[in-house]
Amino acid sequence: MIVVTDRDADAGVPVVALTGVTQTFVSGDGRRTTALQDVSMTLRRNEFVSVIGPSGCGKSTVLRLIAGLLRPTAGTLSIHGQPVTEPRDEIGVVFQRPTLLPWLTVLENIVFPMRHKHGHVSPAERARALELLQTVGLSEFGSRLPAELSGGMQQRVAIARALLLDPDILLMDEPFSALDALTRDEMSLELLRLWTERPKTVVFVTHSIPEALLLSDRIVVMSARPGRVSRIIDVPLARPRGLHTLADPLLHSLANEIREQVFSRGAH
Repeated sequence: MIVVTDRDADAGVPVVALTGVTQTFVSGDGRRTTALQDVSMTLRRNEFVSVIGPSGCGKSTVLRLIAGLLRPTAGTLSIHGQPVTEPRDEIGVVFQRPTLLPWLTVLENIVFPMRHKHGHVSPAERARALELLQTVGLSEFGSRLPAELSGGMQQRVAIARALLLDPDILLMDEPFSALDALTRDEMSLELLRLWTERPKTVVFVTHSIPEALLLSDRIVVMSARPGRVSRIIDVPLARPRGLHTLADPLLHSLANEIREQVFSRGAH
């Protein structure tokens, strides 16, 4: 059975807190579009939270706000109790597509943020990048170009790049949506392994309910635009999770229940 969480029940200072956040965009001709309306949620340390909802409900906008790429039109957003006013080093972002530089090798793509920020890459940072290549199973591909890798392998490079600074918070915007079903499952299990070995606070945007159930501690369900938090669901699947979890009848039962209770009625 689905357990709906009291969204204000977290004790102490949360890692991430959105309180009454509204985000309105104004087009060049003056038209206003409200993407988010009065959104409130909190994230605990090392918690894995997925955000699901219909297209256009503001899921990616939530990530951009947490990343410091947007300032909320109304409401407050804080990390460790401090207002978010700009991008922060303790946040890593993985986008829908790998966005690798095609003329750089895999290794150089991973260390590129450090070179861009500081003008050079230290030996320690390069050693860390090589460790991450091994962690994501690509230790033999550091000298290859992105075009020589499959889509799933390229996304592993993007994840390694985001992990180079060992961020406290990892934001992932539908990172596996462009992959085929088998590769998507493989990447979900790989992400689960990485998160288990080096826990972080993760916000993961997805359209896949089974994927959200496999990975998450809680699932935030958004309504149609303007996006609101319709409900926050505790995931009762035992950890550690793995390939066996994908075959667990409880996962499929929960997925069906979420579809019936949320999407068939509309996330209102």
